[in-house]
Amino acid sequence: MPQNRHHQEGQGLVEYALILVLVAVVVIVILALLGPAIGNIFSNIVNSLNPTATPTPNGG
Repeated sequence: MPQNRHHQEGQGLVEYALILVLVAVVVIVILALLGPAIGNIFSNIVNSLNPTATPTPNGG
């Protein structure tokens, strides 16, 4: 019996790991698809807060 219990605990850990991997993949896909849109939203917010600022070509 102790060997069977150890097998079940290992199986549970593998299942948790697979769920975590699935969640990570879903988050990465969502960020890859929505990343540019989110960046545009933040840019619009920054521009509306400080409309007189002009970006410099060299970034500084």
